[in-house]
Amino acid sequence: MKIVLDTNVFVSGVFYTGPPYQVLEAWRDGQIQLVVSPEILLEYAEVGERLAERFEGVDLASFLRMVAANAQIVATSALLEQVCDDPDDDMFLACALAGEATTIVTGDRALLRTSGYRGIQVVTPRAFLRDQLGGGT
Repeated sequence: MKIVLDTNVFVSGVFYTGPPYQVLEAWRDGQIQLVVSPEILLEYAEVGERLAERFEGVDLASFLRMVAANAQIVATSALLEQVCDDPDDDMFLACALAGEATTIVTGDRALLRTSGYRGIQVVTPRAFLRDQLGGGT
């Protein structure tokens, strides 16, 4: 199963336990395939840099290298129309379409409201674990 991780899920999974961490574990264990675009990798890196400025010892670099080496990286095209209330989030939908991912995992309410767009499920980490992986907390 191919999925796209919103930035908030990726960052939360790196630094905290709980459902986002369990989603990253499922990827690490080969249960799911992560799909990213260069734009998403850039956003992951920018958020990591901002966190590093605010919190000493925060470094996403090794995690970003792991994603770049082990995820499917796809080139995307802009959507023909704005789908999400937050136009910046359309890149996750574009990535899912380009990579033929069936699911986007996010905690972002605006992105969650786009679920069903062109057959893409947009779900929370907890719902993903429960409904797609048969577990979770």
